[in-house]
Amino acid sequence: MEPSTALSALLFACFVNLASAADDHKDHAHKEKPGQAHTHDAKPQHGGVVSVIKDINYELVAKADSLTLYVTDHDQPVDTQNASATITLLSASDKTEAKLLPAGSNQLRAQGAFKIQAATKAVAIVKLGDKPGQSVRFVLN
Repeated sequence: MEPSTALSALLFACFVNLASAADDHKDHAHKEKPGQAHTHDAKPQHGGVVSVIKDINYELVAKADSLTLYVTDHDQPVDTQNASATITLLSASDKTEAKLLPAGSNQLRAQGAFKIQAATKAVAIVKLGDKPGQSVRFVLN
C-alpha cells in the first residue's frame, strides 16, 4: 500500500471515529439531571409549552382567562383527581400567582385574568396525590 493511501485510510478512520464520538456526546448532553426539565423530545398535545420532569410531561396552556396544566406519563394521562398545583407567572413587571385545581382526567386549571406575553416565565409546584411537590418551569412563547 502506498504511503498516501495508508494515510488517507487512517485519516478517514479517525474522522469516522470522531463523528461517532460526537453523536454519543450529543445523546448524553440531552439527558436530564435530577429535577431538571427538558423539552427536546416532548411534543405539545394541546398547543402549550411542555416540560418533562422525571419522565412526567407537564404541558401548560396559558390563556388570558385560564391556565391549564395537562399531565401525562409516556403519553398516558396521569390522574389528577387528588392533585393540586400553585403556579407563579413572572413577566417583566408583573408577578401573578394562581392555584390550579383538578379539572378533568389529567388536567389542573385556574380561571381568572392572566397577563400572558412572550417570554413570560412560569413556575409550577405540582403535587400529585401523596407524592412530594415537584417544581416545573416553563417559558411561554
